Parts: sequence; structure tokens; C-alpha cells
Amino acid sequence: MTPSILCLPVCQSCQMSISNNSGAAYLPRSAAGIRSPWLMTIIASIATFMELLDSTIANVSLYHISASLSVSYSESLWVLTSYIVANALVLPMSGWLASTIGRKRYYMLSITGFTIGSLLCSLATSIEFLIIARVLQGLSGGGLAPVEQSMITDSFPIEKRPHAFALYGVAILVAPAIGPFVGGWLTENLSWHWIFLINVPIGIVSLILSYYFIVEPSLLKQEREQRKQQKSHIDYIGILLVIIGFGTLQLFFDRFEINDGFSSNFIWIMAITAAISLSALVMWEWFHPQPIMDIRLLRYRNFSISSLIIFLIGFLSYSTTQVLPQMTQELFNYTATIAGIMLGIGGILVVVPMMIVGSIAGKVAHPQWLVAMGLLGTAISTWHMSQMTLNVDFSTFVWARILQVIWFPVMLIPVSLMAYEGLPANKSNEAAAFAALMRNIGGSVGLTLMANMLHSRTNLHYSRISDRVTESVDLSVSLENIKEIAYAQARLLSYLDIFYLMAAICVVFIPLAFLFKTPQKRAEEGSCEVGYGHHV
Repeated sequence: MTPSILCLPVCQSCQMSISNNSGAAYLPRSAAGIRSPWLMTIIASIATFMELLDSTIANVSLYHISASLSVSYSESLWVLTSYIVANALVLPMSGWLASTIGRKRYYMLSITGFTIGSLLCSLATSIEFLIIARVLQGLSGGGLAPVEQSMITDSFPIEKRPHAFALYGVAILVAPAIGPFVGGWLTENLSWHWIFLINVPIGIVSLILSYYFIVEPSLLKQEREQRKQQKSHIDYIGILLVIIGFGTLQLFFDRFEINDGFSSNFIWIMAITAAISLSALVMWEWFHPQPIMDIRLLRYRNFSISSLIIFLIGFLSYSTTQVLPQMTQELFNYTATIAGIMLGIGGILVVVPMMIVGSIAGKVAHPQWLVAMGLLGTAISTWHMSQMTLNVDFSTFVWARILQVIWFPVMLIPVSLMAYEGLPANKSNEAAAFAALMRNIGGSVGLTLMANMLHSRTNLHYSRISDRVTESVDLSVSLENIKEIAYAQARLLSYLDIFYLMAAICVVFIPLAFLFKTPQKRAEEGSCEVGYGHHV
């Protein structure tokens, strides 16, 4: 490996600059400056919470939106699709954008764009205007999480990162969980416009705090100037391949069930275009000297394994957040608000294991065991869900959800800690962007797979149950009632099959945890992440 940009000055400043009051190592890439990095983490979490809340808050309001704007429900689904596709387009490029125009500047532009997009959504009087505003939201929101993760990584010494990731992880796990509840309550008690308008004051506060309390380190400015002096060429072909590849991939996932899967020519076109574009993207970016998306980071073993497990976390988190409310509303007649409360309780209580794991992850000699434990615990708790019947009550769902989500931090925090082991210090922007992309793709795969599986397994189970209905059935029960009972049973069995599949996937992923390289021990004083990454 060749040395990272300005590696020598970084190491010299690390050796010479020790904080007078704490004895902690000076971190030249820190976004906190002379202030507490904990304050910076809290401020950064505000924007993440806002963006991730918005990713699920609109799901329960689509019927109200379609009625208000006089469009069909299928047309209103583009409110979700437009946001997801726009988000997917900017995620792969967010690391490059942050490095090119400045991390703080890009972050504040993202907050500004997201806030303006939210305001425009709340003022929409037509479905076309709302979709355009959602595209602005998605393009702006896609850069928030990667930049925040990069700032947190650069602002804490390695022994304190688990605590920081735990604090930041609260926003990542809680926001999507309470989104349906918040969206349902606002829609039922005010109007659907408020699910977007609520972002405006949050965005303004986040923007003001970021301006005053987040800094652009001088080292990052030097690196940016050095790139300008080298007359770095913009990777236009990479940008084009990212837009086409991830745009069509996200359209494939999002419209798969709506367009009846591979029976649709549109789905075939999206699948083929995505496959060709993404294959070309990997080849082009691997050999490009300054890629828009640094595929070469996958040479680092810990980062590549972390990406796979982050993909799984996105798969599980998005899928269960969609499947559980849908199941309870469809089979148990829960309202959107009640179903949201069920998810929200688990989302709030996940704070407890998040803090516990954050306090011990940095002290565990082999964090791989925590990851394996998290995967096993998730498998067992999800398998437990596959044993439910139509007679379970609200408290059963709540406890099942709690027992599932408490294992997410056990996976997420040590994975986040080990992901950056061995990476060059100046690659935190690109690494964070890639990790966020994997989480989103995992969520999209999960939602598509679950929707398709629910449809196909329902037909299979209904056919089998119907074949068992004979003349011995009580004739006092009408044929229509028999069909309803059979369908409800078939639908329940299909949901249980989904939970069973999730549990099996978690078990399959357990061996991956033991492929991690154990993080190297760093001295507590004068340690420095030198930009010579070692990969296997």
C-alpha cells in the first residue's frame, strides 16, 4: 500500500499534540475541534433521526395522501419510490462529494436540501409536485448518515468509538421503528401534510447547531487543496454508471411486486440494465485512479465482512418494520397507531442494550463473539415469532419485538468498530458511504423478498388448506366464512414462513463473524491511525 495523503504530517502531529487536560490523543480529522466530540455526536444524530424517521413515516399515510390528491393508491406509491430511488443514487457518491466539496459544507447542504424538500412536500397540491419534492428529499438525505458516521469515526479514539456508535445507533434503530406510529398519529389527528412539516423546525435547529459546533479540520482542507493542485479529473463515467445502475436496481426492488414480478417487461428491463451497469461500475471503479465509489475498500477483510453483516442488519430491520405492522393490521385488526405503538415500544427500549453493548464492546478482546451472539439471539427470537397463532394478544407482539431488537445493537456496534480496522485514515468518508449503501440495499432486498414470498406462500397454503376441506365440514358454516377462515390461516402461515426464513438466514451468517480479524490493541496515549492500511 502507498501512504495516505498527508500521512506523515498527521503522524507527526499525533506524536507531538496531546491534550493537556485529558491525556487523550490529538485527532487531526476530528469534526468536534476543541469541543466535546459527544456534543458533536448528539448534534449529528438530530439530522439522522429526522431523515430515518422520514423513511418510514409516510408508509401509513399513503391512503390519506391518495384521497387528498385524488389519485389511486398505486400512484401514491411513487411517493415512497421516488424517495428511495433518489436516496440510492446519492449514497454511493456521498463519500466522494464530502471529500471534494468539504465534509461540513456538504453536510450542511444536505440538511438544507432535506429541510426545503420537507417544506415543499407539506405544501404539495398535486402528486407530481409531491414526487418532485420527495426526490429533493432523497437526494439531500442520502448524504447525511455517511457523513455523520465519518465524523464520528474521525472524532473519537478507537477505544471510545463503541460508546459513540452506541449513542449514534439509538437514532439509527429508534427513528425507523417509531416512524409508523408518529406518521399514523399525525395523519389521524392533524393531516398528512404534518408528516413532512414536522421536519422543518428540526432541520433548522440541526442546521444552526451544525454551523456553530461542527468544524472542518484543517487536515481535510489541506487534502482537498492537494487534490485541486493535482488537477484530479472527475469520474464522469463512474457517476453515470452509479445513476443508471443503482437507480434501476432500486426501481427493480421497489416495483417488483406491484408490477407482478418477472411477468412484467418493465421489471426485466430494470433487472438487465442494473446487472450490466453495476457489473461495469465494479470493473471501472476498481481500476480508476480516483473513483467516485471506492470499490477497492473491499480488499480489507474486516470491511468486506462488515458490509455483508450491515446488509443483513438492513435486511432484518426494514423487513420486520414492514411485516409486523402489516401482519397485525391485516389479521388482528390493529389500527395504524396501535401497530406503530407496538414497534415504538421495542424501538425505545433498544436504547438499554445499545448503551450496555457500547460500554463493553471496546473492552472485549474478541468482538467477533458479540457479533455471533447477536446473530444467534436474532435467529432464536425471530424463530420464536414463527410459532405465533391467531390467538396471540398485543403484549405477545410487544415482547416478541423487544426480544428481537435487543440483539441488533449486539451486532451493530462491534461490526461498526471492526469495520474501520486497517482502513486508511482518509477513507472514512468513502467507507461510511459504502456501509450506508449496503444497509439500504439490504433493506430493499428484504422488502422485495418478503412481499414476493408473502404472495406466493399465501397462494400455496390456501391451495393446500382448500384441498383438505371436504363434505365433513359443518354445513352450518357458510362457504364464504370457510373461505375467509382458510385465507386467514394461509396468510398467517405465510407470515410465519417469513419469520422462519429470517431466522435461517441469521444462522447462515453466524460463521462470518469468526472471519473478522481481531482489532489491534492501541496505546491510549499518542496513538495514531496511520494511513497505511493492511488488508488480507
